Amino acid sequence: MRIKENYSLKDWNTFGIDVRCRRFVEYDTPEELATLIGQRPLLHIGGGSNLLFLGDYEGTVLHSAIRSIEPRTDGGDVLLRVGAAVVWDDLVAYTIGRGWYGLENLSLIPGEVGASAVQNIGAYGAEAKDFITEVECMDLQTGQRRVFTNAECQYAYRQSIFKTDEHRGRWAVLYVTYRLSQTFVPRLDYGGIRAELERKGIDISALTANQLRQTIIEIRKAKLPDPKVQGNAGSFFMNPVVSRAQYEALARQYPTMPHYDMDAERVKIPAGWMIEQCGWKGRSLGPAAVHDRQALVLVNRGGATGQDIVRLCEAVRHDVAARFGIDIHPEVNLIRP
Repeated sequence: MRIKENYSLKDWNTFGIDVRCRRFVEYDTPEELATLIGQRPLLHIGGGSNLLFLGDYEGTVLHSAIRSIEPRTDGGDVLLRVGAAVVWDDLVAYTIGRGWYGLENLSLIPGEVGASAVQNIGAYGAEAKDFITEVECMDLQTGQRRVFTNAECQYAYRQSIFKTDEHRGRWAVLYVTYRLSQTFVPRLDYGGIRAELERKGIDISALTANQLRQTIIEIRKAKLPDPKVQGNAGSFFMNPVVSRAQYEALARQYPTMPHYDMDAERVKIPAGWMIEQCGWKGRSLGPAAVHDRQALVLVNRGGATGQDIVRLCEAVRHDVAARFGIDIHPEVNLIRP
């Protein structure tokens, strides 16, 4: 266990916001975490890729250093019990290298394994919930351990039980178990993957998992800024899901509006497209800006505070609501002092 007082969190949030916490504790085992229960206020973080600090945190920040990976076979599948602190993209590379498939489309998503279970991370037609079988947690109020099944996690688009008002901030993820296949079945019909493979001259009938991973990485790098170069949290807003009636009314006004059918009654509309239509792509508001290649991303141009990012967020939300009648919501968690 490592304990630091009056500790800078600049390297623990991908926006690069320069704030501090009263105490920072990194633990190596669930038993060490159990000794920390009862401290208030208490904030458990991962890699900080989905956090926006609005000021100094006057409490204890916890971070897991549990990085074990324990595989076992189950029929034709592999079950992986993974420590919460394993870097997500390292896990994707690890699984592909061993012939365990399913996570390819989730390549290069920032953050750690624990966050994958909380946020239900997703990209290019895949979501973490498609592979999670159970999530082992510790109650930060009582120190009790609990295993949540996939069904108990109540997964939906960018949602889980861990993000509800009742459970938010209550559970520290210790381990996540994923079910992966030993047979590679590519998912190609989302976000221009197939077109990019064809552009690169890759024979789709002979496609390998690593080729798909590298293509996903290239697509993401072309659209998204590197947080080590320019502070950001990836997609800042969730893509709104609206009723089919609302979509059809908007489609009559905007015939080229992109969309993804969720089911017979619901349609997902890309928030980035609406933000761009409102003229925000590439625009700044002080030291905060909308990225010039992907309007879904808000960036720290240098020296921005959390409040600067929030002001830009609210200005963008206002204009989207005024033009389209749709309220877009942040995917990023706002951490208040």
